[in-house]
Parts: sequence; structure tokens; C-alpha cells
Amino acid sequence: MDLWERLKAFQSQESELKWHGTFREYFNRVREEPRIARLSHARIYDMIAEQGVDELPDGTRRYRFFDGEIFGLDHALEQLVEYFHSAAQRLEVRKRILLLMGPVGGGKSTLVALLKRGLESYSRTEAGATYAIRDCPMHEEPLHLIPDALRPEVEREYHIYIEGDLCPVCRQRLEEVYQGQIDSVPVERIVFSEKNRVGIGTFSPSDPKSQDISELTGSIDLATIGEYGSESDPRAYRFDGELNIANRGLMEFIEMLKSDEKFLYGLLTLSQEQNIKTGRFAMIYADEVIVSHSNESEYLRFVENRKNEALRDRMILVRVPYNLKVSDEMRIYDKLIRESGLRDVHLAPHTLRVASMFAVLSRLKESKKQGMSLIKKMRLYDGESVEGYTAKDVRELHDEFPMEGMDGISPRYVINRLSTALVKPGVKCINPLDALKTLKDGLEQHTGLSEDERERLLNLIYETRKEFDEMAKTEVQKAFVYSFEESAQALLNNYLDNAEAYVNKTKLTDPITDEEVEPDEKLMRSIEEQIGITENAKRAFREEILIRISTLARHGQRFDYRSHSGLKQAIEAKLFNDLKNVVKVTTSTRTPDEEQLKKLNDVAARLMEHDGYCAECSQAILQYVGTLLSR
Repeated sequence: MDLWERLKAFQSQESELKWHGTFREYFNRVREEPRIARLSHARIYDMIAEQGVDELPDGTRRYRFFDGEIFGLDHALEQLVEYFHSAAQRLEVRKRILLLMGPVGGGKSTLVALLKRGLESYSRTEAGATYAIRDCPMHEEPLHLIPDALRPEVEREYHIYIEGDLCPVCRQRLEEVYQGQIDSVPVERIVFSEKNRVGIGTFSPSDPKSQDISELTGSIDLATIGEYGSESDPRAYRFDGELNIANRGLMEFIEMLKSDEKFLYGLLTLSQEQNIKTGRFAMIYADEVIVSHSNESEYLRFVENRKNEALRDRMILVRVPYNLKVSDEMRIYDKLIRESGLRDVHLAPHTLRVASMFAVLSRLKESKKQGMSLIKKMRLYDGESVEGYTAKDVRELHDEFPMEGMDGISPRYVINRLSTALVKPGVKCINPLDALKTLKDGLEQHTGLSEDERERLLNLIYETRKEFDEMAKTEVQKAFVYSFEESAQALLNNYLDNAEAYVNKTKLTDPITDEEVEPDEKLMRSIEEQIGITENAKRAFREEILIRISTLARHGQRFDYRSHSGLKQAIEAKLFNDLKNVVKVTTSTRTPDEEQLKKLNDVAARLMEHDGYCAECSQAILQYVGTLLSR
């Protein structure tokens, strides 16, 4: 990359964003493209919608705007976009404060930051181009120059909707500087920027004794009162409060419910009437999205106070729980680690998975559904197939605890503990056991946990360890089976041929002698017994498999050994049991002979080549599985 060429190109792009003209020129642009003058909620909805949306198998929608940044919050994001969609149609919901409520570390701040950054980027595109009256402290919509009496005609003739009034500064300039000639009022293109305080405001509560309401609504400019003679002169007032500068865009109210009452009262008229009361001026129109966030305990305290009923009635609540999918939880940690400067420490396969499993298990509630363990529930939530359960069961599990995910282990805790393990001196690789150990050590040092809660979490670490034990054995056994996928598929095809002949009461043709032979009952039972299929249940099981094949074929899908969870488990168990003694002897011996050592080296090489292990963690998992198999 040539930095100087890139800087030159960047400066050229920046200059293209600068447009200056008169109100007449601006109005002609709006006539050709009315969406230029859309309101703030519509602008944000378009920003999200134009990135695209994917329909998921469970009927929910995934908005690409949030891809790569927000994981596992599909339901909350769907509610969020529904709010903006309704508000974009100018329905009453736009006159509400959007409150994101959820546990600490659940992604509320990240979500708002993504909206702000997205709005900044969108305003730099042609689709998101936004214009304002030049030098207006509130980035005024130029259409406000059109008198109220003419607006119905403008809407009928040009289909341009106009809402709002001029701010005090623009009203005075129109009369005194431009002598009421609105067609000559200068207009410019603006680019939203939180740093430059254009269209994006942020307010964070602090000590109410020292924090002044002027941070929200601006203040008198004492240096100019002598010049202009009155506090009610717009030129003697700084319209630089967060609510002022956020006009046309978005206002973030951090931990809003912790704010002093005097800061909340101003939101009553802003939300419902879209007006700000500033100093000695009449109500000032403001078009902005107000997004706030709070934790659950603060919210519950807020709603219990009857004095807050008016503000509560002006809120749209979106719950932002912890993620409940292991695969999405892994993406959170992977993203955070990739964004760090850490490059020389290897993460062994399944390290992030076991950390994610523990985090998700801590957030799940024990179901009353018979036979439903937390592990099964975790798998179902993650989209895995669990024998005996369907999509209907998953919906029922979600409905059983509507507030599930509002407590448990925070992603911050997990990434903090993983970071501790990653930066230890001399560490070149951390594996799942290292992750579980650092998570456990952190619990013992955690002062905010009760004894009962600490005991529960320690038990979940034990359950996660048991799950990893099975994962580790499967990984090593697969590495011992050369071309595992092909072996599993060959065994499946053999089983299906025999099962089909058995169900249809036909015979098979021997590939060598061309003689007709009976179905191989011994082979079929050796597979079925791996998952406890009894003699009486074998026909029903075989018929179920053939029905599954037929169903997939009707939808143009191919049946392989993973297409039926029970059969998958049986085939893997059959292959592994046939090799169990070889694996056990080879991995558990302390002094392997030359042949065993060669086999171990071949397996380690396969783990490194195909499964993402390094030299250190491949040896570690082989030793660990050897210990497990020798027990």
C-alpha cells in the first residue's frame, strides 16, 4: 500500500462529501428523492434494512447489519428492528424511548455503539446523505423553512412530508440575515460524527450534585450577554447540549435509570412531544432516536416507583439477555481474541467450546420436562439434533422460562479468565483443560458469589469436563481411524443395504459369488446394540431410518451417516469399539515400542494436519485420552 496515494484518495472522497447550495437547490433535490428528508427513525431503519436480511429455518430473521459484531441475540435484534420499522412509518411508537435491559456484559453497549458507528458510516454514503441549514447548532432540517400554512400544499403537490419547526437561531437568522427570503438560505451536507458532535450525542450520569442539566440542553453564553443584552437572545445561548447536537440522529443515554430525576423530566416532553425545553426559549423541536440501557436490578427498582409511571409509559423495552447458543458464544470469544495483539499463543481445538459450554450452562434453567438435562437443553438450543426431541420441544423449552439468559456467567468473566491464561509467562498453547482450570480458579477468587452459587458453578465445570472427555476420546479415535469419513459411510451403506432388505423381506446379492443371501443380522445388531436398540425395537428402528431416507430424498437431500443422530452415534461407537483396544494400548503405555511410537506420531500428525492441533496440544490430548481409557 502506498500511504500517500491512499491519503490523497481519502481526501478526495472527503471533499466529495461537502455539498453547499441554497434552499431552492436543496428542495429540488428532495423533489427528485423525497427520502432525503426522512426522519431519524426511518434513516436508521433504512441503514439496517439496506444491509440485507436472512430468513432462518426457525422463522426468525437475521439482519446482516449486525453480522460479525453481535452474536446469539437474534430475538432481541428482531424486536429492535421491529421498533425501528414501525417508527419509520411515523407510527406512535417513534415517540418512545428505546430501553435495552439486560445483565452486565450482555452486549447492550456494543449494540448501541454499532448503531452509532453505522449511522456515521451511512451518512457518508449516497443513500444516507443528510442535509442541514448551514451553521445551525442543531443541524436543522432545511424543510422547516417552509411556513406551516404552505406545508399541506407541499405534501399534496410533491408528496413531501414536513414535520418540525425552526430552532431559535435559524428563526432569527431567517428574519435578520436573510430578510425572510427562504430560497436563499444556505444548505450544506452534514456527516454524522460523535467526535465532532454532529447528529450523535451521548450522556452518562455522574454525581447529581456536580452534574448540570446544561449537559443535556445547553447553557447561557455569559460572555455574549453584554453584547446582545438579553438571555433570551438566541445568540447569547449555546445550543450545545447532548439533546441539541443529537438532533436528526441518535442520542445514547448510558445507564439512564441511574440518572437524577431532573435529567429524566426533560425526556418526558422530548419523547412524547418531540420538544426540548431550553433556557428562556419556547419549546424547540427535535427529531432524534433516544436509546438507553440499564441492568435488570435498576429497571425493577425504577418500575416499582410510582413516580416514574409517566416515563415508564413512554418506553419500549427490549430485553437483551446473555447468549444461549454455544456456537455463538464461541464467536464472541474468537472475535475478542482476534482483535487483540496476541499472536504467538495457540488455542487448541475445543478450548473456546468448553469455555462457551460452561458459560451457557450457567445461564440455563433446569427444565421440568422429563429426561431433559442441562446438557441436552444446551445442545438443542445450539441447533443440534437430540434423539427423541423436535423443534416443538425447543419452542416449549424457550416458553418455559421467558427470562432465561438474564443471569449467569458473563462473557466478560470468561474472556478475562482466558486472557489470564493466555498471557502467563512461557505459555505457547492453552487447551480445554487449561481453560476449565482458569475458569475454576476465578470462581474461587470471585467475592460476589454466594457459597451455593459457587458450588453450582463448580458442578457445571465438572459437567463440562465430562463433555470434553467424550469429545477428546472421539477426536483421538477418529484420528486413529484412517479416512474416518469414508469408513463411516461405507459401514452406513452396508447397514442400509441390509436394513432395506430386512424391512422389504428381500435378499441381497453377494458381490463375490453373485448368490442371493439373507440380510446380515449380525452386522445390523452389532451397530444397533451400540445405542441400546433392543431385539423387539429393531424393526421399528430400521423402518424409521428408511422413512428418514425417503423424506430427505423428496427434498433433494442426501442421507449420510450424520443424517440420523442415533445411527451416527451407533456407527461411530461401532468403529471406535473395534479400535478401542488399539487406542487404549497405544495411548496409555508409558514406554511405547517402535510400532506404537510410529502409530502415535502418525495420529499426532493427523491431528495437526486435519484438526488444527499444534505439536504441544496434540501430545497433550493423546496423553489425556490414554489416561481416560486406562481408568
